[in-house]
Amino acid sequence: MEAVIKINPGASKWDIRQKVWDFIEEKNLANFPRPVHNRIPNFKGANQACNRLAELQEFKSSQTVKVNPDRPQQQARFVTLEAQKTLLVPTPRLRSGLFNKITPPQGANKEQLRVCCSSQGVKDFSVPVGLDATVKVDLVVVGSVAVSEKGCRIGKGEGFADMEWAMMASMGAVNESTVVVTVVHDCQVVDIPEELMGSHDLTVDYILTPTRVIKTECKLPKPQGIIWTKLDAEKLEKIPILKKLRALEEQAGKDVTLGTQSHTAEPGLQTNLPKRQPRRRPRRNTQQDTEGETSQESWQEKKGEADQKARQQPARVRKESRGSGKGEEEGEAGKVVKGRSRRRMKEQGPEEGGSETVSQRKLPQSVTTVYLGGIPAGLRVSELKVALRERKAAPLRLTWQGAQHRAFLDYSDPQVADQALEALQGLCLNGHSLQAEPAKSQRGHKRSGQRQKPSAAAESKTPPTGSKSDTAKEAEN
Repeated sequence: MEAVIKINPGASKWDIRQKVWDFIEEKNLANFPRPVHNRIPNFKGANQACNRLAELQEFKSSQTVKVNPDRPQQQARFVTLEAQKTLLVPTPRLRSGLFNKITPPQGANKEQLRVCCSSQGVKDFSVPVGLDATVKVDLVVVGSVAVSEKGCRIGKGEGFADMEWAMMASMGAVNESTVVVTVVHDCQVVDIPEELMGSHDLTVDYILTPTRVIKTECKLPKPQGIIWTKLDAEKLEKIPILKKLRALEEQAGKDVTLGTQSHTAEPGLQTNLPKRQPRRRPRRNTQQDTEGETSQESWQEKKGEADQKARQQPARVRKESRGSGKGEEEGEAGKVVKGRSRRRMKEQGPEEGGSETVSQRKLPQSVTTVYLGGIPAGLRVSELKVALRERKAAPLRLTWQGAQHRAFLDYSDPQVADQALEALQGLCLNGHSLQAEPAKSQRGHKRSGQRQKPSAAAESKTPPTGSKSDTAKEAEN
């Protein structure tokens, strides 16, 4: 099958990464988190690709499977646990060790297994596995930015998957015959020149995409251990477990001489971006103008004239026109949203991080509200929005109350709300089933922003007047 993304002759690893990241963003092929640059892309269709893992004979016959902790491989972790196999997940960025062995609760159902596969579940339902443990890994699943049908793999450029494999090889957990699988979008399968592969680069035996399974028949050897000359002292300080492994290998009489500069991260990868500089207002011109007065004095005089005119207006008119004096306006949930932030969100639009809610002035005379409960801790507003869009249940306005594990969705009329309720039945996020039902007290919204006062019985499922809408919350951040 011909590659969708064409790689130019002489392209470097970084050129290939950038081309794949740009293509995925331009074609909108990724889910949260966005943008995908400097990440293993969480591509659309990742679950379908991960489900193909169960089709592999090598997976069926395996007992212990190691799966990377990235979001697009979360379903692969679930498939492994569902098949009642031992699941090992590397510590993110190898900060506190090498592996975590996932230990689900006794008799865990599917929903509980999904929780165990999430990033929080890996923390809550795991025990660490040290370098001195006796472990045999039968199959390894890794993420990739790009991969070729010949088995050449390119990660995001920090070398963690390569180091994880090398450490497993050093402790005898894997060998040349251990099967390596990667899960990617079809567009990530590109032509990678073999000469770009180094002795430390991990190759793959199978590629799983949403549409196919590719057996690579790769002839390149896999790394047999840590190549210490490709690491430096700075890398060892960042990854303490490397220091422990180096000490063990030094005791065993191996050459552990470090290089002078780390080769695992490429210069193009910007992991520590400079802080954004605050905007500064330009200084006012204090030089004299042609009329012999300074611009500062002219500005003060005009301000004084404006204040005098304002004092001459009736008190009621002054109150309505004065506002906050800082270009602010009232947000959808009665919160004050800074005008500049509000304008920026309108210009960005929903795909660029702006708010999807309709402003108060654009809301109809009345709306029908749906209560959404059971929202799991750690879920982001953006993740809920994606789920609502996928089910064609995006509301006019979303009032987010994550701390109370609930949200309120406003729709234009009862018929639209009923359609949304039907679409939201069975919604499950991060392993938790969400509860969708009509709010006990339908909130009537006037164009002036007033609300009907909820009854006492409905207060638990009716957002308070001062609750933040997601628009106000995002504008303040």
